[in-house]
Amino acid sequence: MAVRPGVAGTDGASPASSFAPPAAGPDASPAPTAGPVDETVESRGIEPVPDHERRGRVRELFPTWVAANISVLLLTMGAGLVVFNGLNFWQVLLAAAIAGTVSFGLVGLLSVSGKWGGAPGAMLSRATFGVRGNYFPGMILWVARFGWETINAVTGAYAVLTVLRLLFGVRSNTPLIVVTLLAFVGVTFLVSGMGRKVLNFCNTWSTYLFGLFTVLVLVYLITTMDWGEVFSRPAGGTAMFIAGIGTIAAGGISWIPTGPDFARYLPHSAQGRKIFGTTVSGALLVLVPMVLMGGVMSVKEPSLAKADDPVSFLGEALPGWLAVPYLIIAVIGMVLINSLSMYSAGFTAQTMGVKLPRAWAVSINAAISLVGGLLLMLVAKSFYGSFISFLSLLAVSFSAWVGVYGVDMLRRRRKTVRYDPDGLLDTTRSSRYWYVGGFCWQAMTAWGIALLVGLGFTKCEWFAGPLVDTWIGRNGLGWAATVLLAAVLYAVLPAAREQEAGDRPVREPAEPAAVAPEGVPGA
Repeated sequence: MAVRPGVAGTDGASPASSFAPPAAGPDASPAPTAGPVDETVESRGIEPVPDHERRGRVRELFPTWVAANISVLLLTMGAGLVVFNGLNFWQVLLAAAIAGTVSFGLVGLLSVSGKWGGAPGAMLSRATFGVRGNYFPGMILWVARFGWETINAVTGAYAVLTVLRLLFGVRSNTPLIVVTLLAFVGVTFLVSGMGRKVLNFCNTWSTYLFGLFTVLVLVYLITTMDWGEVFSRPAGGTAMFIAGIGTIAAGGISWIPTGPDFARYLPHSAQGRKIFGTTVSGALLVLVPMVLMGGVMSVKEPSLAKADDPVSFLGEALPGWLAVPYLIIAVIGMVLINSLSMYSAGFTAQTMGVKLPRAWAVSINAAISLVGGLLLMLVAKSFYGSFISFLSLLAVSFSAWVGVYGVDMLRRRRKTVRYDPDGLLDTTRSSRYWYVGGFCWQAMTAWGIALLVGLGFTKCEWFAGPLVDTWIGRNGLGWAATVLLAAVLYAVLPAAREQEAGDRPVREPAEPAAVAPEGVPGA
C-alpha cells in the first residue's frame, strides 16, 4: 500500500479537517489556539491534535519501535522455535525477519492514519465502525491490552527477582513477588502517565543502552558457543517454520492499533514511506537479534524454552558481570514496553467512555495487570504455555480489526477530508460517523465474521476451534486468514456513506450561561 508524501491541503488534511479556520490560501497554517504545546506531562486526550501542534518528527518513531521490542520474551520465543518447532539457525533467522517485516510493516502502514487524523487509533476507528459500533472491537482490543500488559509486567518482575538473586542471593518468595510486581506496575503507570515527551526521551536512551549490551551479549555468544553444534542441527518442517513466523508476528500485530497514537503529532508533510521504513527498521534492529540469540542459547540450554520463569535462565547462560547489567537494561525496556501499551490503553479507555483524563485512565489497566500478574506468577503452572496461548488469541483478535481498518484507510486516500475531527468527537446522531443507528454495518459484519472464523482456526491451552485440523490451522495461519477475510468482506460490501452536513440532524444549541447583573457579587 503505497502512501503519497503529503503536504497540508493535499494529504487528506484539507482546511476543513483542521480545528482552527485556515487563513487565506491553501498552504496557510491554521490559527493558533490557546494552551501549552510542549508540556512535560501530556494533557491531551483522545481529541485530534490541531495542525499548529504537529511538531513531531518521523525519526522519533525509531526509538519508539526499538523500545517496543526490548523484551527478554523474544529470547524465550526464539528458543521455542528451536526446541518446540525444531527449526535450525537459518530458519530461525528467516522466520524472525519475515515475521518482523510483515507485522511491523502493517504497524507502519496503519500508523499513517495517525498523521492524517491527528488522533489515536482507537479514536480514528470510530470513523470505520461507527460511533456505537466502535465499542465492540474497542472492547476486545482493550481486554487484549490487559493481557499483554500482564505478560510484560510478570516478565519485568521476574527480571528484577533474578537480579536480586544474582547480586544478593535473595530467593523468590510470595511477599517479594507481590512487592516486585507492585513496584514494576507502579513505575510503568508513572512513565505512561507522563505522556509522549517523557516516553520519547526514555526510549531514546534505552535504545543506546540496550543496543550496547546486546552487542556485548552477541560477542560473548560468538566467542563461547559451540557453533559446530549450532549449525549441525537439521532443518525443521515447512509447517513448523510457517507456524513459527506466526508466533513471532503475533507480538508485532498487537502493536498495529497503537501505531497511529505515536504518529498523530507528525505534520501532514511527513512522508508515509518514511513512517513505514522507520517503523520496520526500528523493530527489526532488536527483534531479529533477540530471537536469534534465544535460538542459539537454547542449543546449549534447551530448558530456556520450558522454564516457568522466562528470565532466570540468563543467570546461567551468561556470566554475572554481563547478566546483571543486561537484565537491568531489559527491565527498563520492559517498563517502556508496558508504558507504551498503557499510554495507548488510556486512549482506548477514553474512547470506550471512561470519564477520566488520559493519565488517570491508564490506572484501570495498571490495576488489572497487577491482579493478573499475581495470578500468573503465583497460580499458573506454565508461563510459556500461557504466553503462547495468549499470543494466539491476541493475533486473531487484532487481525480482524486490522483487515477492516486497512481497507477503510485505502478508501480514505481518495477523500478530500480523510478524518473529520468534529465528527470523531461527536457521539450523537449528528456525527459524521453515525451511519445507521451509530453502526457501520458493513464494517461490523466483516469484522464479526472474520473474528469468528479466525477463532475457528485457533488452538491453545484453553480453546480449540473446529477448523484447527485444516491446512491453515495446522500451519498457525489463523491470524493471516483473519486479516485477509476481514479485508475482502469489507471491500466487497457496499461502501458506507458518511453523513454530510446537510444530512445530519441539527443539535440543539446549549443554553447560554446566566449572567449576573453588573455589580452583583459572583458575576
